[in-house]
Amino acid sequence: MSALRARPGARRVPRAPVAPAPGMRELRVEVRPAWPFRLSRSRGPDGVLQVRRGVIHRLLHHGPDERPVVVRVAQTAPDRVLLGAQADDPAAAAWGIERMRFALGVDDDLRPFHDRFRDDPLIGRAVRMDPTVRLRRRPEPFEALAWAVTEQLIEYVRAAAIQRRIVWRLGRRCARSGLRDLPSAATVAGQAPAQLTAFDLAPKRALALRRVAEEVASGRVDLHAADPAPGWRRLRRIPEIGTWTLSLLALLGQGRYDALPAGDLAYVKLVGRLQSGGDPRVRATEDEVRAFFAPYGEWAGLAAAYALRATAPELRAVAAAA
Repeated sequence: MSALRARPGARRVPRAPVAPAPGMRELRVEVRPAWPFRLSRSRGPDGVLQVRRGVIHRLLHHGPDERPVVVRVAQTAPDRVLLGAQADDPAAAAWGIERMRFALGVDDDLRPFHDRFRDDPLIGRAVRMDPTVRLRRRPEPFEALAWAVTEQLIEYVRAAAIQRRIVWRLGRRCARSGLRDLPSAATVAGQAPAQLTAFDLAPKRALALRRVAEEVASGRVDLHAADPAPGWRRLRRIPEIGTWTLSLLALLGQGRYDALPAGDLAYVKLVGRLQSGGDPRVRATEDEVRAFFAPYGEWAGLAAAYALRATAPELRAVAAAA
């Protein structure tokens, strides 16, 4: 993509020229989002997604030979998103654009959710105030799975530091763009547990991370399978891999809006507070969290994200009355 520029009258996207290197192919796709959309330009804490002059950049790797793909995304108008990918193979470039469309949720039609819950007593006002909310997915499901393992039972800041160390020491780097990608499942599977614990992972978590990577790298678990349930069951047999980890995989790596990480501390606190009439000391159980969000059915994961927004200071009265 030689430049990304807004059309006249639209929000300006600064020019960011990047000419393809010799042998690289370039693909550009303009998308009209299926539902109101706002491109988030916030960097992730692991450092793999970069924002440069208003354009997001991400390095991905396609296929068993790990062909590098550099994807760039800009919102050129309220109803237009422009994606560009550079790779040495057109199929790899098309794949990179498809994965970033999934990660951004640009093709998700959320009208059924908004029509159903725009007057909900808990989340309705938050839904009406910002229909552009999307979950922050990962382009590849292994990323969601690996990072969920690193986030088990520790504070988020510490988990983010672990993730940055893994990316820096084991991840893949594009010398031309300076972008970094997570290590492949095969790379993680090949690490000694001591190497993973050196990144500040607890020994049990290091073993779990290597085990899930082995399952994915070997093909015994296909995270892209049309029916993910067999893979979930196989992963569930690994020590330290529970429902919370698999829910994050399903929600952020496989696009399942019905997945709810019920054991997440944020939801345990939220439901406990709402059910107790506002007592911040009360913690709900995982079963109570699931029961609380059960009325949202196939939208439970998105509804839970809106519920956290609904308890922001300006909406706390609405949540307390629910």
